[in-house]
Amino acid sequence: MAKHKEFNEICIMGLGYIGLPTAALLANRGFSVTGVDIQQHVVDIINRGEIHIVEPELDAFVMAAINSKNLKATILPTYSDVFIIAVPTPFQGDFQPNLEYVFNATKAIAPFIKPGNLIILESTSPIGTTEKIADILASEGVDISSVYVAHCPERVLPGHVMRELIENDRVVGGINLASTEKAIAFYKSFVSGEVLATNARTAELCKLAENSYRDTNIAFANELSIICDKANINVWELRRLANRHPRVNILQPGCGVGGHCIAVDPWFIVADYPNEAQLIRKAREVNNYKSEWVIEKIKTTALEFEIKHAKKPSIALLGLSFKPNIDDLRESPAVYIVQSVIQSFAPDSIIVEPNIESHPTFKISAFDHASHDADILVVLVAHKEFGTINNSKKSNSIILDFCGVI
Repeated sequence: MAKHKEFNEICIMGLGYIGLPTAALLANRGFSVTGVDIQQHVVDIINRGEIHIVEPELDAFVMAAINSKNLKATILPTYSDVFIIAVPTPFQGDFQPNLEYVFNATKAIAPFIKPGNLIILESTSPIGTTEKIADILASEGVDISSVYVAHCPERVLPGHVMRELIENDRVVGGINLASTEKAIAFYKSFVSGEVLATNARTAELCKLAENSYRDTNIAFANELSIICDKANINVWELRRLANRHPRVNILQPGCGVGGHCIAVDPWFIVADYPNEAQLIRKAREVNNYKSEWVIEKIKTTALEFEIKHAKKPSIALLGLSFKPNIDDLRESPAVYIVQSVIQSFAPDSIIVEPNIESHPTFKISAFDHASHDADILVVLVAHKEFGTINNSKKSNSIILDFCGVI
C-alpha cells in the first residue's frame, strides 16, 4: 500500500474522534497532512505531540506524526491534493440534522481547491449531503467538472480506531463515476480492507442503515429487559439461554443508547422519510424511553430505602461515557440519567467516571470511595473497573446493574 503520487498533500477538516486518528495514521504512512480545527487549544495540544481525546495507541501515532514533520495542526486550511471533511453532524432539538459544520468546512476549503483535487466527506450525513457539498463548492466558484467529490463514511469502533481505520472495509461513493474511482484509489493507498464502490447517495444511506439496524436490535434487548423486570425474570439469564439458539443473538440491554452514531443516525432517516421509517422511529423511542425507565427505577429504589431505614440513601452513579472504557460522552444516556437524578431527587449523588479527570458540571469521585460509602450503587456503564463491585461493596448496599457487570 504505497503512497499514491496524486495524493501527497492531505488537508483534514476537524480533529476530533475521526479526524485526528485519520490525520495521524496518514502522516505516519508518509503523507503530508494538515489538520484543521476551529479550536485553538486543540491545535496547540496536537502540535505539542499530545492528544485531547482518549483512544488507545493514538498518543503514540500523534507524537510520531508530529516528530516526523508530516503532521501539523492549524485553524485554517491550506492547498492540498485531498480534502477530508470529518466534522460533527449533530441533530437539533426537533431531531432534524444540523449540517452547519459540514457546510462551513466546505466553504472554508473552497478558496484552496485546485483542478484535480479530491474532496471527501467522511462525516455521517443524510442522503444527498455530498451532492449539496458539490453545489456549495460550485457556488463558491469551484469548477466542479475539474474536481472529484465523494463520500466515505467512517465505520470504526471507539477503542479500536487505529486498527479499524486500516482493516475495516470501506464504502466509497462519488457524485459521479470518476469521483468514485479517484476516491477508491486514495483509500486503497492505506486501507487493507476491501474498498467497495457505489454512488454517494447509497454510501450515505449505507452508514445510516448500519446504525439504524444496530439501534433496532438494541431496542429489542432494552424492551425485553423492561418486560423481564416486570415479570420478575433475570434478563441476563434469559438472554444467555435464548442465545443458545443457533439463529438468535439478542444484544445486551443497557440504560439507553448513546454516541454520535447509533443515537443520532436513525433520526437522519426519520427526518427525510417520516412516513416510511416507522420501525426506525419506534426503536429510537424505545431506547430513549429506557433511560427514563432507569431513572424511575433508581427513584423507586431510593424511596424504598428511605422508608425502610428512615433516612435518605447515599447513591453512587457509576459511569458517564456512552460505552465502556472510553471517555466519549457524546449523546450518553448515562449523562442524561445522572443529570436527572441529581436535579430531581438526589443532588448529593456520588459520580464516578474512571476515564475522565474532570467534568464541567459534575464532581468526579473515585470508584473506591463510591463503592465503600454508597447505600445504592447504580451501574450505568460497564467499565472494567466496575467488575470488582461485588468484592468491594458494603455488605448491606443495594446494586442496580443496568448493563450486566455483575
